[in-house]
Amino acid sequence: MFEGWNPWHGCHKISAGCLNCYVYRRDTSVGRDASVVRKTASFDLPVRRRRDGRYVYQPHDGRSWTCFTSDFFLEEADEWRPEAWQMIRERWDLKFIFITKRIHRFYDCIPADWGNGYPNVSIGCTAENQDRADFRLPIFLEAPVASRFIIMEPLLGPVNIRPYLSDAIDSVTVGGESGENVRPCRYEWVLDIRRQCIEAGIPFTFKQTGANFVKDGKSYRIPRKLQHAQAKKAGIDFRPA
Repeated sequence: MFEGWNPWHGCHKISAGCLNCYVYRRDTSVGRDASVVRKTASFDLPVRRRRDGRYVYQPHDGRSWTCFTSDFFLEEADEWRPEAWQMIRERWDLKFIFITKRIHRFYDCIPADWGNGYPNVSIGCTAENQDRADFRLPIFLEAPVASRFIIMEPLLGPVNIRPYLSDAIDSVTVGGESGENVRPCRYEWVLDIRRQCIEAGIPFTFKQTGANFVKDGKSYRIPRKLQHAQAKKAGIDFRPA
């Protein structure tokens, strides 16, 4: 399990990008209104200290998966983001990782001293279909980011990302959609993106099948608890030699 820091909860907008599907499902499960954006009780967790001066927040692998119940570039969180950046600056010992579908807001959201990117921040951009890939990934590649990766989860159709695969991309992760009434994820789409990554020498991970997985023309309804394991069982992850 990864350890995360969620400075705020909630998201007002739902679109084809399904990070928000997770947001709404997760918040609903604990009786929270996901349409309300607010600071969490753990907003200042990264800089809290023990009596002996040590930081309370110490992820076991030094990585903090950040804002996974929202989007770090969320418009409604603009007033709080400078405080979040300040905490990230203070904790140079940690690697902060977040995923966004709002990469078009990049220049409105970065701090004044961002430069070529904070070395302890890694940004993932979602690209669930061809339309979103062609809109978001050119912006993503031009943005000054020290570490970047592509998340194609949920994968909603065949996508050509060859124009966007270069040494600037650390990895590509693919997965199907979870939840109720989900759209299908077809294995041939997954394999095609894997081929593109192999051609470009970019690490590839098949993270989860999703709940509605189609392989060789047959549809499979896969329980959430098995989706990661079934993807791993496929054995198609790729790491360049």
